[in-house]
Amino acid sequence: MRTLCERLLGNVPKPRVATHTSILNEDHERIDDALVLFFAAPHSYTGEDLAEFQVHGSPIIVREVLRVALKFGARLARPGEFTQRAFLNAKLDLHAASAVADIIDAESRAAVRAALANLGGSLAQSVRSLRAQLVHLLEELAAAIDYPDEVPEPHRVLFSGRISEALRAMDLLQRDGERGRMIREGLAVAIVGPPNAGKSSLLNALLGEDRAIVSDVAGTTRDTIEERIILDGVALRLIDTAGIRDHSDRIEAMGIERSRRAIEQADIVLLVVDGSQPLAQDGHELLRTTDERTRIVLWNKMDLVPHTHEDFPPENVVYGSAHDSVTLDALRLALARVGWGGQRIDVARPHLSAAHEFSALAQARVAVIEADEVCTSGEPLDLAAPALARAITSLGKITGDEVVEELLDGIFARFCIGK
Repeated sequence: MRTLCERLLGNVPKPRVATHTSILNEDHERIDDALVLFFAAPHSYTGEDLAEFQVHGSPIIVREVLRVALKFGARLARPGEFTQRAFLNAKLDLHAASAVADIIDAESRAAVRAALANLGGSLAQSVRSLRAQLVHLLEELAAAIDYPDEVPEPHRVLFSGRISEALRAMDLLQRDGERGRMIREGLAVAIVGPPNAGKSSLLNALLGEDRAIVSDVAGTTRDTIEERIILDGVALRLIDTAGIRDHSDRIEAMGIERSRRAIEQADIVLLVVDGSQPLAQDGHELLRTTDERTRIVLWNKMDLVPHTHEDFPPENVVYGSAHDSVTLDALRLALARVGWGGQRIDVARPHLSAAHEFSALAQARVAVIEADEVCTSGEPLDLAAPALARAITSLGKITGDEVVEELLDGIFARFCIGK
C-alpha cells in the first residue's frame, strides 16, 4: 500500500490525517484533487496498511483512478475481502464479521441497531464462556479417566445439573437468535380470504396508501402484491392474494394457485372474511385448511350488517372493519401477539445471525443433550466425553475458534464487492 501511495500521490500521507493531494497517472499527469486517509498497520480496519481515496464523483475520474491503481499493482478486492482480512488479523471475531454484512443488508432502523449490537463482540464472549463451562466438564471427566486412583469421578447429579445449565444457556441463545432473525428478515403475512372479503382494502389501510385496486367485482386481484410495514421494529411483509374460490376462469385460477402457495410459505396467515354475510362454503373451507397454521381471523365489514358466529373460537380473532382505526389497532396488536409474543424486542441485545451460527448451535445442543442422557441413564460418565468434545468444537465455529476455509468462503461470499 505504501508503494502504491508513492506512485499515485508522490508520497505516503501522514497516518490518520485527511490529506488534500493530487492523484497522478503513469505519466505524472494530474487525474484529480482528492482527500486521502492513510491508516498504518495495525491501526486500520483490516490491521494492515490501508488507504482511502475520496475523489470527485465523476465516473470518468473513478474509472481512471482505478485503471492507474491496477496498472501500478493493485487488484480489485474479492467480495468481503476487507472484512475477511480483519477477521484473519484478529480485528473482528467471526460473529462480528458476519454482522458487517447484516448492517449493509438492513432494511429498517431496528435491523441496523440489531446488527450494530453484534459488532461489539459481547456475543462471542458469551459463547466462549459457555464453551469454557463445557471444557471444564470435559477436563473433569478426562482427569477421572486418566487418573482413576487419584481423581474421583464427578458427582453424577451435580454433573448433570451443570449440563442442564449449559442447555438453558443454549436455549436462550437460540431464542434471541430467532428474534434477531425476525428483525432482519421480517415476517411474511399472507392476507387471504374469499373474493370480496376486503383483503385489498385491508392492505391499503395498513399501508396508509392505495396500493391495491379495490372493486366489488369478484376476482379483481389476479396476482399477489407484496409490501412492507414496520411494527414494533419488526418488518412485516404483507402479501395481498387473490380471492380463493372454487369457480374461476383460467387466469384467475393461476392467481388462486399463487394464493395457496403464499399460505404455505407465510409465517402468519391473516384470514379475512366478510362478517356482513353468512359464511359461504369458500370461507368454511379456508377456516378448515388454515386451522393448523399460525393464524389471525378478521371478521370484516361488521359495520354493515354483522352476522354472529358463536361457534367460532375467540382466539386471535378481530371483529370490525378495515376502514376503522380501532379495528386496525386491534389487528396490529394481534399481529404482535401472534408474531413475537406481544413483547418489545430488545434490538440492542447481541444475538446469533448467520446460518452457520444457528447450525453450529443446533449441533452443540444435540451433543449436550446426548451427554445429559448419559448422566440420567446411569451409564458410565466417561461415555459423555465424546459428546462434550463435539459440543465444544461446534460452539467454536460461532466465534471462529474452530473454523475451516470452506466456512470462511461461505460467510464472506455474501458480502458486497470489496467490503
